[in-house]
Amino acid sequence: MNQRVLNWGIFLLLSLTWGSSFILMKLGLESFSPYQVASIRLISAGLALLPVFVRYIGQTPAKKIPVIILSGLLGNGIPAYLFCIAETRIDSSLAGMLNSFTPVFALIFTVALFHAPVAKRQLTGLAIGFVGVICLFLAKGIDANAYWYYGFFVIMATACYGLNIALVHHYLKEFASLQLVSVSLFFMALFALPVLLFSDFFTVFGKAEGAYTSLAASVTLGLLGTGVASILFYQLIRSAGAIFASMVTYGLPVVAIGWGFLAGEDINSLQVICLAVIMGGVYLVNRK
Repeated sequence: MNQRVLNWGIFLLLSLTWGSSFILMKLGLESFSPYQVASIRLISAGLALLPVFVRYIGQTPAKKIPVIILSGLLGNGIPAYLFCIAETRIDSSLAGMLNSFTPVFALIFTVALFHAPVAKRQLTGLAIGFVGVICLFLAKGIDANAYWYYGFFVIMATACYGLNIALVHHYLKEFASLQLVSVSLFFMALFALPVLLFSDFFTVFGKAEGAYTSLAASVTLGLLGTGVASILFYQLIRSAGAIFASMVTYGLPVVAIGWGFLAGEDINSLQVICLAVIMGGVYLVNRK
């Protein structure tokens, strides 16, 4: 029972942290390009965990390093750029809603690649949660001209997330969360550093109005939305399993709409009902 309470606590904390990431990306994009915001995010996370990396790299088997790097690319590196590109045209709350496709891809990859057994109630819970997300998506309303092209970047990011969840669950579950995240983010920071240096970041930073606010938002995004959140997420995969961990993305629209409410957006009763449906799906997946 204590473990289940802990799993739900991590679930709620991740929903709050990752749900806030979309508004932080939007703030970063006010001054910087999507490639710069994503690079700052990855470099900040890698630097913050550098002492942990130094501690664990010697304990990490060399044959597992390529798999950990692949996990870093799928779980953080590639999606960081895809989300920032998407948010140049779609709003942050819509990006948070589309992110809820992750459990669908996690289920597809888990079953297709690893032939993992899936209970009928889990499929039902996924379907209920997915329907809730679609209804919430329709209730929110979209700019059709922007969505169909740039929303595809979010869908690609969720496919990366889903594959990473399956990968970690089957190949990296024996590693401590701090070890896995610190090693993977170190390499992501190495990959992101030349992207930032060979851009016009320093020129923009010296001239753009609000550059300090955008930089602070991007660094916070890296420290919390990537560093801390990744540690919690890998721990959730280890303790609760891949399917339940993937359901975290169903909680993100709750936070995304909450930010919209604070920003003065209209929140109607239909959206509240949709959120209740989503959380019902989450409960069904995790119920014994």
